[in-house]
Amino acid sequence: MICCFTGHRTIEKDRAAALSAALDRCVADLYAEGYTEFRTGGARGFDTLAALRVLRLRQEHPDCRLVLILPCRDQPRGWSRGERALWERILAEADENRFVEETYTPACMHLRNRALVEGSDCCVAYLRENRGGTLYTCSYALKKGLRFINLVETIGKEVKR
Repeated sequence: MICCFTGHRTIEKDRAAALSAALDRCVADLYAEGYTEFRTGGARGFDTLAALRVLRLRQEHPDCRLVLILPCRDQPRGWSRGERALWERILAEADENRFVEETYTPACMHLRNRALVEGSDCCVAYLRENRGGTLYTCSYALKKGLRFINLVETIGKEVKR
């Protein structure tokens, strides 16, 4: 079974540890249920955190796979040196990297978000704001009938309405 992740690029510092712990529990529980492929979109913030948690799980369970579905090869343009280095490390450690476009286009983020959901069985999100690409991806996952887990609820912070 396949799980995709979507979430905001900004994670509040006071929520980072709780979110990381919630992700560890969630990924371990999903693995125990038979999920072995985990997809993330390579963005800063939640995508990066999710990828790192899956790589950690893979140390104990080598059949666990991290698949990156990325908008374009130049995704980290404009990022800091440290953010780019972490992105490159995750790419190198992932089991598979898929790019929806070679270079940035106005549609590549939207296409990436849809590709994350297509073929997935579950969507794990960090949705705290009703706007942007995260909201679109969550809505699309629900429309496609995916099981939906919002970790905002797990760590005790409600989505802003």
